[in-house]
Amino acid sequence: MENLETFKHIYQRACERKGGPQALLTIIDKPLTNHKLSQIGDDRFLAEFSKKVFQSGFVWRVVRNKWPDFERMFFDFNIEKILLIPDEMLEQKAADPSIIRNYTKVKTIRDNAIMIDAVAREHGSFAKFVADWPSEDIIGLWAYLKKHGARLGGNTGPYGLRAMGKDTFLLTNDVVGYFTKRNIISGSAQSKRSLTAIQQSFNELQQQSGRSLQELSMIISKSVGDNYI
Repeated sequence: MENLETFKHIYQRACERKGGPQALLTIIDKPLTNHKLSQIGDDRFLAEFSKKVFQSGFVWRVVRNKWPDFERMFFDFNIEKILLIPDEMLEQKAADPSIIRNYTKVKTIRDNAIMIDAVAREHGSFAKFVADWPSEDIIGLWAYLKKHGARLGGNTGPYGLRAMGKDTFLLTNDVVGYFTKRNIISGSAQSKRSLTAIQQSFNELQQQSGRSLQELSMIISKSVGDNYI
């Protein structure tokens, strides 16, 4: 890609900004292996997606503090039990002050349980489905979650995947700013054209470096933007 820097240049700038290779290493995380990811219970995926749905547009700290009550209220996100929750019970749970009272978001818990269950029936488990999805088309997995899940579009689905350990880049302000400044994308970063260009860029950087999408995403973010050490 013509306007894309080499990984070497991006990495050197990130090291210079963060105090050297060792300092940079301490703030760069790696994703789980596909094997470890495939062993995670599907209930944990539902829990994390639900958490990210509630955190979207809300104070993350408040959601984290209330999360034990969410776990209790929704049977530790047991898929089979949640699939059996009738509308009336969902409404009752959504009105409980121990959680965040937002019926629209509460409904996504059951909706996403339906998606996860359908995938698990076809692929053995939702975790295996996610683990097997190729990183060179991670935007395809994002699109799947947006189409078949509830309120998992935008950054919500990708942040949920990253939290679970799936190798994915994230469209943070710094990452979007980098690709915009390099004229690799213009307009919305969420457009199909922009997403494709960003995926192709990450694939190229991955071929150069042998690093995961997660590492590359974090290194790019550390190479630009406000420099907090």
